[in-house]
Amino acid sequence: MVRAVHPSIPQDERNTGSEPSWDLSKSPVDCPAVLISAPASGQGKTSVTAAIARHALRQGRRVRVFKTGPDFIDPMLLARASGAPVQQLDLFMGGLEHCRALLHAAAAEADLVLVEGVMGLYDGNPSSADLAQAFGLPVLAVIDAGGMAQTFGAVAQGLATYRPGLQLAGVIANGVGSPGHAAMLRESLPSQWPLVAALRRHEELALPERHLGLVQAAEVPDLEARLDRWAQAWAEAGGADYQAPVVRFEPQAGMEPPAPLLRGQRVAVARDDAFSFMYPANLQTLRELGAEVLFFSPLAGEPLPDCDALWLPGGYPELHAAALSANTAFLDALRAHHAAGKPLWAECGGMLVLAEALVDVQGGRHAMAGLLPGTATMKPRLQALGMQSVALPEGLLRGHSFHYSSFDTPLQPVARGVSPTGGRAAEAVYRVGRLTASYFHAYFPSNPGAVARVLGP
Repeated sequence: MVRAVHPSIPQDERNTGSEPSWDLSKSPVDCPAVLISAPASGQGKTSVTAAIARHALRQGRRVRVFKTGPDFIDPMLLARASGAPVQQLDLFMGGLEHCRALLHAAAAEADLVLVEGVMGLYDGNPSSADLAQAFGLPVLAVIDAGGMAQTFGAVAQGLATYRPGLQLAGVIANGVGSPGHAAMLRESLPSQWPLVAALRRHEELALPERHLGLVQAAEVPDLEARLDRWAQAWAEAGGADYQAPVVRFEPQAGMEPPAPLLRGQRVAVARDDAFSFMYPANLQTLRELGAEVLFFSPLAGEPLPDCDALWLPGGYPELHAAALSANTAFLDALRAHHAAGKPLWAECGGMLVLAEALVDVQGGRHAMAGLLPGTATMKPRLQALGMQSVALPEGLLRGHSFHYSSFDTPLQPVARGVSPTGGRAAEAVYRVGRLTASYFHAYFPSNPGAVARVLGP
């Protein structure tokens, strides 16, 4: 197999979670690839994708993994499993040609490309099925077979035939109870849709969860050992001999890297367990715009770097509210940065830290930076979920929102999000001077120019 030449990812780039996203070569690239989907959420897509990636990595293969849709937690796990950064692949947030560019670049340097779908195969607009058909990706369907026998084949057939033109390359049974159960499931499938693997129940391999899904990868002390056990379970379930179909990836059409509008600008980015929700593509976009990205950890007591602009990503500040409130040097630095008229972009959890106070799930009230009048309060139920596009004065940005808190403020928004499907999610964007804050998580590649205007001088 002939591959286009593509630079490997330096070790320091692996540590920052960025990945080269522009391969300007015009030649198609062939690479084994599959999209891993399911009938619904909770079937085991992430653990199966991680197991396949880890097994391939242990065989010495170069693996590149993508996650469909807006997700911060699963990509952290998949990055650890594959040994390489995990990008989002979303037709709404990034657009067709952006996704094509990411896939082409990954295929040019990989021996295997895996794409984990979102929700069920046909759920959403655009759906995982839309993505698969847009790029000719064959689908591996993960089906939770617990409590199921011959109906397993009916579910697989429904996934395969619901939409003409979709290629189902095989089926993975998850939660299999015994070898006899696996044989029953295999017999229920038509020959054109083979049972690739029958994964037994392994409760001891499950990862802990919290309100936004799995806990962050860095919070699982034995994660490397668990991933190795997942890879072994995949091999023992029949996956050791699986060969993904070869897909031809075409180069992007008419796209160029963004102009270096932030050249010479230093952008500080908070990054630790309280501020961890950032798309790798966002960091890459900042660098492509010419910015120098400077990371710091408020939880570790690291000072705000000397910078021209500041980005406070989302994360779990509510779990560290007492520590953040006690870090007066950090809060004072935020106030000084804002008083100096420097740009500050705060998303979701980052916005909560700028409020006057944050009320945690136990009802404890913690003083915060006070740059935004009002109080943020954690809630027991999900408050908002959905894709968003936001028309800022600087331009239209796309992204999503997903949060369990509310923010009560007298501020009037400068803009509001719009759901592409007409859903109720409509996040407010607040602005005080050069401070811009919202529950909205922006996908920077959707409009690098707007990002540069928000964070630029």
